[in-house]
Amino acid sequence: MCTYCASVFNFFKRLNKMGNCPCQLSKKNIEPSPIRTIFNLPSPLPTWPPGEGFGSGTIDLGGLQVSQISSFNKIWATHEGGPDNLGATFYEPSSIPQGFYILGSYSQPNNKPLFGWVLVAKDTTNNPSNGSLKMPIDYTLVWNSESSNIKQDGKGYIWLPIPPEGYKPIGHIITNSPEKPSGKKIRCVRSDFTDIIESDTWIWGPGKDIDSNELNVYSSRPTKRGTQALGVSTGTFIAQNGGTLGPLACIRNVKANLSFMPNAQQIQALVQAYSPWIYLHPDEHYLPSTVNWYFQNGALLYKKGEETKPIAIDPNGSNLPQGGSNDGAYWLDLPIDEKAKEKVKRGNLDDAGAYLHIKPMFGGTFTDVQIWVFYPFNGPARAKVEIINVSLGKIGEHVGDWEHVTLRVSNFTGELRSVFFSEHSGGTWVDAFNLEFKDGNKPVTYASLHGHAFFPKAGLFLQGNGGIGIRNDTAKSNMVMDTGLRFSVVAADYLLPLGVVEPPWLNYNREWGPKISYDIDEEIKKVENFLPGKLKTAFEKIIKSLPNEVLGEEGPTGPKMKNNWSGDEKV
Repeated sequence: MCTYCASVFNFFKRLNKMGNCPCQLSKKNIEPSPIRTIFNLPSPLPTWPPGEGFGSGTIDLGGLQVSQISSFNKIWATHEGGPDNLGATFYEPSSIPQGFYILGSYSQPNNKPLFGWVLVAKDTTNNPSNGSLKMPIDYTLVWNSESSNIKQDGKGYIWLPIPPEGYKPIGHIITNSPEKPSGKKIRCVRSDFTDIIESDTWIWGPGKDIDSNELNVYSSRPTKRGTQALGVSTGTFIAQNGGTLGPLACIRNVKANLSFMPNAQQIQALVQAYSPWIYLHPDEHYLPSTVNWYFQNGALLYKKGEETKPIAIDPNGSNLPQGGSNDGAYWLDLPIDEKAKEKVKRGNLDDAGAYLHIKPMFGGTFTDVQIWVFYPFNGPARAKVEIINVSLGKIGEHVGDWEHVTLRVSNFTGELRSVFFSEHSGGTWVDAFNLEFKDGNKPVTYASLHGHAFFPKAGLFLQGNGGIGIRNDTAKSNMVMDTGLRFSVVAADYLLPLGVVEPPWLNYNREWGPKISYDIDEEIKKVENFLPGKLKTAFEKIIKSLPNEVLGEEGPTGPKMKNNWSGDEKV
């Protein structure tokens, strides 16, 4: 037996000895699949500095105490349908603390390692007649797999709890028997402790693609998300039969208690544990810098109507106009002197640092650590038109470039769950199991050539379709930035009034670069001269559909003016 086969055989043997473990295999299906691997971060979690509630394992939402459970018992699985046609597995949480109750079952696709969680809850209202939790009065069978012609382990039954008056169900229950679940198995939540939810990512359906006429299972999330939103994600799934969402809800932090957010010392520990490495492309000419270096090396403040009299900017931006709106009255630009201008455009990697915004998400049960990086200049874009690569001239160039990655951390444990990579006008959330790590639990990030958009992998990411679009090239090089080496926390509103003092430049609400006026049609024509006739129309259509963040016509605003500063990230 070869080494690989021996390791697989021994792995299965160990699983069979584990009994009712979360990834126990069906005897009818012994082919490995990703979900049979339980994902853990590369290094153990550190011991967090002392504080109030962060990393304590439970969170009090004001009459409703919740705990995050990541251990499961497998109830039912299907081995086809859903993402990659690999099926999905359905679980119920195990190892539930004394006095806590299930709010719903958990499910995830089989095309990824097991890395899930659900919340369990405990009533702390001391109100026996009208507490925050009550048993359901009955169940409705939403769907079962008895007549489904799919590969499956036994039969699956999805139930919806029917709540007492004044209460709402939070999640479905999965069983492998047609008998109704016990009423003691789950709890419904009093309506004033709930909030509105929406479906998020597709977990499973009987087919390879979403069919609105069939059952579809989705993960759930609060509809309202942001620093002021109080909805709490519970980790349970939504089963939509024929496209109907149903009466499910999420729970709510009714007292807006944020005592389980990290304190100043815990923020420092989080940064040391998870601060990303940023690899710049080996051909990158336009490097990041600190804002202070940018100001000290000649950046200028312009005022509308007084364009001939720009003024130098104080090192910390103290003479920048504060507050207001982006009304076009002011903007920043590079030095006038050509030699100084070229120097500033190139940035200074040795000086570069990261700027951190710490904010609550999902009612304060998660912490988002936004890590902002500043570039004095964004270089010209390049396009790929099938097999042809072309420079886009001035398209993509602009002064001042803000990019960021966001770490999403569980306040129950302090564990890194996912990372958001900003990509021009939007971005992508990547779960921890799909990240590349370096030096323990520090994610690796790749900044694209000239455009500086962040990506989780090295390679070509094409912004377009049909083989035509803007190139985002990423690769490892000797130019790398450790964001944990030089960083400053510039905002954490929940720590006020004793917390973070925001630098003046953060509250400069105008553009960090001038509006660039050029004839985009003329620039496109220059490129089209190199293209065969059949590709010209497709190329022009793709380029004109790109947002201003890519085209570079408008100077960008600073971090605090972005919608994701107080809201959720835009995907």
